Amino acid sequence: RLDGPSVEIARGLVDKAMEAETNGLWGRAYFDLRGLTNTSYKLGDDWIRGAAEMVRRLGFETIVDEKPETFSAAFPMSQIAFYAGWYDGQCSGPFSRPKVEFMPGAVAYHLHSFNAHVLRTSEQYWAGPLLAKGATATVGYVEEPYLEGTINVAAFAADFTALGFSFGEAAYAAQQSISWQTTVAGDPLYRPFGRKNSSDNFGKRLEELHGALLARKSRLIEWSHLQVVNLNLVMGFPMSEVISYLEQEPTTRRSAVLQEKLAEIYYSLGKLAAAIDAYGKALNLEMTPLQRGRVMLAQAQLLGLYTRREQALTLYRQYLTEFPDYPDLLSVYQRMLPLAQELNKTAEADKIQKEIDRLSPQPGK
Repeated sequence: RLDGPSVEIARGLVDKAMEAETNGLWGRAYFDLRGLTNTSYKLGDDWIRGAAEMVRRLGFETIVDEKPETFSAAFPMSQIAFYAGWYDGQCSGPFSRPKVEFMPGAVAYHLHSFNAHVLRTSEQYWAGPLLAKGATATVGYVEEPYLEGTINVAAFAADFTALGFSFGEAAYAAQQSISWQTTVAGDPLYRPFGRKNSSDNFGKRLEELHGALLARKSRLIEWSHLQVVNLNLVMGFPMSEVISYLEQEPTTRRSAVLQEKLAEIYYSLGKLAAAIDAYGKALNLEMTPLQRGRVMLAQAQLLGLYTRREQALTLYRQYLTEFPDYPDLLSVYQRMLPLAQELNKTAEADKIQKEIDRLSPQPGK
């Protein structure tokens, strides 16, 4: 159904779907499990984990959280293409912040028995707020369906991406049974991974889209290059070849997305100096606010590890200036304190300690 908190939002679902069909559905994928191992609810984790593995194998930058808690409000959930998680009753975490970075065409789903109890709201439950924050499609439940009555999100992910189903087809096929409790909000014809010919595979679609983005000189080509890198990693290509691809690709020099990826690879190999250099280049390029915040904190932490404490402390100060409303300022000050102390900046260390005391939870409260 084309519905949502307002008429404008409902109409926008079609516009964003068409944009993603033209330019591709790009961005990052976030999956929030509960870390269940031996309860009857483990099925929910298994479904979400299966969806994560599917999109990871298709080359999307994929983040999986297995802690019992949902993503915190401080989590830097930038450039969202896919989100699936559970099990909060009300919209929470990164989605409670004023700005959520949904990419055009983003599919977001939070599993809860009443996540769409009221759809035409931007503040209650999940389905309405997700659409209000910019998601293009979601699935929800107006009443208790029980876990077995919710969609198999792993099957949905496979059908929607690898098999090229439309959103409506994938949502329908993922239901264990057809029930009035389930509502599907979004353009049912939305099909960003569709093929021109039924015999074409997923890779053919990616090749065609990559060529089209190159021909149009679209900035979205950075995401296609990132997908190539991730697909090569999935297939077990030597890390040296992956690094060479990024270093030799001209797009990397002007892409914060690719520079961040290069920095992460260097860091995974223990090459701190190279990682610091790549993060530094990323920070000089255009990026979204949440990506910038994530890169700044990663860079500051690496500078501290590399004994470049003055630079690290300076970057933390800059972070506080640029992101004064960051939900977890306490953790930033806690990172700053030992740096200020080691640099013998007594006055600054005292100020930082006062902020830590002010922000720390008080016993008995």
